[in-house]
Amino acid sequence: MMNKKNSKLALMLVASAVSVALTGCGSDGDDGKDGIPGLPGGEPAEAIQQLKLEVLSVTYEGDNPTLKVFATNEDDEAVVGLSAFEVKKAVQLVPAGATGAGNSAEWQLIGSQNEFTDNKNGTYSFTIETEGFNPELTQRYNLIVSAGTLLDGTTTVPRTEFTQDFDGEGYDAKYTKNVVSTEACQACHAEGESIYHSYTSLDTCTSCHTDELARTNGVQTGFNHLIHNVHNNNKMYGRNMDKSAETANNIVQDNCQNCHVESEELPEWGNWTRIPTMETCSSCHTGIDFEAGQGHPQQSDNSNCIACHNASWTEEIHTGGFVEKKAFIDMYGMNSTLTVNEDKSATISVSITDASGVAMDVTDLVSKIQRLETITNVGPNFPVMGYTNSPGTDLAKVAEDLVSIGELKDGVTIVDGNFEYTIPSLPFGVDSPAGIQDTDTAFSFIGLEMCNDGTAAVACGDDVMTTSMKADMTFGTFSGEAPSMRHTDSVAFNTCENCHGETFEIHKGNHAGFVMTEQLGRENADGEVIVGVDACVACHTPDGTSWSPVGAFELKLHARHNDEGIIKDCAQCHNDFNLDAFKLKGAIASSNAPSEEYTTPIAATCISCHSLDSDDDISILKKHSIEFLENSGSIIEGDYVEANQAAQSETCLFCHAPTIFDHTAVKM
Repeated sequence: MMNKKNSKLALMLVASAVSVALTGCGSDGDDGKDGIPGLPGGEPAEAIQQLKLEVLSVTYEGDNPTLKVFATNEDDEAVVGLSAFEVKKAVQLVPAGATGAGNSAEWQLIGSQNEFTDNKNGTYSFTIETEGFNPELTQRYNLIVSAGTLLDGTTTVPRTEFTQDFDGEGYDAKYTKNVVSTEACQACHAEGESIYHSYTSLDTCTSCHTDELARTNGVQTGFNHLIHNVHNNNKMYGRNMDKSAETANNIVQDNCQNCHVESEELPEWGNWTRIPTMETCSSCHTGIDFEAGQGHPQQSDNSNCIACHNASWTEEIHTGGFVEKKAFIDMYGMNSTLTVNEDKSATISVSITDASGVAMDVTDLVSKIQRLETITNVGPNFPVMGYTNSPGTDLAKVAEDLVSIGELKDGVTIVDGNFEYTIPSLPFGVDSPAGIQDTDTAFSFIGLEMCNDGTAAVACGDDVMTTSMKADMTFGTFSGEAPSMRHTDSVAFNTCENCHGETFEIHKGNHAGFVMTEQLGRENADGEVIVGVDACVACHTPDGTSWSPVGAFELKLHARHNDEGIIKDCAQCHNDFNLDAFKLKGAIASSNAPSEEYTTPIAATCISCHSLDSDDDISILKKHSIEFLENSGSIIEGDYVEANQAAQSETCLFCHAPTIFDHTAVKM
């Protein structure tokens, strides 16, 4: 049976064919590819890097829909011979209030199908026996192709999940429920990587974890409850309720706006404020028994929620603190300079600016500053001052607080409205793998933590709230020439912000903390302001830190994010690999400071993800033995002097040619 949409499509194809025939008279053009009118023809795909799916039509025999699905590869070549292919879930959208007053719209399972007909031309047909089908409702079809091979047994097929909505007659859906986008999830979760179970798509999650399932198996299985539960740490989750969301909570920080982003493409994006329910709210607000009236006025359903929890109040109570915090952070900035003196000391000057960038007299702000912290090092590309003492130079970075809990520290003065402090002699010109030019440059990272009441700065004291502010970085050279600077073309901070959010306070507690903004940016050759992560090496030196995991910057971020299981794809953070940066590096500490074990830089960077544990599935020892690595010029957990001397002798990149999309690539 053909529906109206398909009849119209057929007429259009006929008209197109007639037009082509008329314009082609007398032409010596190519015959073109054979195939389905209106679709790519020619030989089927022989390789599939990307599998693309599209539902061409939905027709009905009674209540049972038949889907015709078209599969192509990245070159739009038809894919024939799919094997592990299914309509995982067919669901329909029950409108808000239909299952009970105050209830949100919900997806309702009506069927699934793992049997299909391969039409041998790139199209596949599925006929689904449904239960409870209602033609008045939006129908959603969630299709999944499992990773494997075609029927030929050799052509690999990537896992692919695809969802498409229709109305009950096979036309485009008139309404749907898209509250959060898959792109919002992919700000943290790598595209194409499994989020939980083996599934990669938000639409797959919502198609399985329905409210109907929750009513059968418990509230924690419904998506509205589950998705909030797994991103905040107020209670455990999982089949045995033994899984913690501590990591996700530390990232999201209970900021609803990290996921709930206004968009014209999300017609229901605002329903989290408009339709409060017991099921959703109890995922974060624990210790409540609605039916017993414990922790909340007694109620048996959602019919009266909106009477108290109206949309504007709900939004304000959940987002107001973050909005105020961002506004307070934007009230102040910093401008700093580092002037190197003839005796190799360096004078740091810090001015605090208002929201428009105008310098303020810091005299009036001292009492409102919890901590103004400076960390100074020498050699931006390969810092020569260790976290404590470098075994090569017996020098430690200079960390000085200019203000602490509302009081100036010893040696700090206020000159022309700015803080000033002179750092004792610095090791300018010492030997370094990065060269003498690099150690001609000193650099200081400045963090500011201010006391406030949420909207304005106040005098510091017990129980006063503090906020980490925008940080700053400044350079100075002994020679007076332009400073050496570390590259910023491997990781841009916006990739950090995508996951952590713009008010995430990094290192607050151990340090003044900071939010990373345009203040830490500098112009590249094209005049673009790039905010990198180069300031971090002032503290995270090649000699590591005293905190686990290993603290050298080249290793710390990999190890930290790998331990948390969040990052699974280099491209989530990296916008490029600057492999030339290894030419400026020496030995890197393999353990926390003070370390007696050092590794050459390329091997150390690889080992930060690919461990030396032979039982680890991604261990570097799965591909290379220690003997092979050492024969390739690498020193693994060896002596500092030996590893430093061998740093530029590694031959790894003679064969390896890693990119952010395939870090396993080799030169052939």
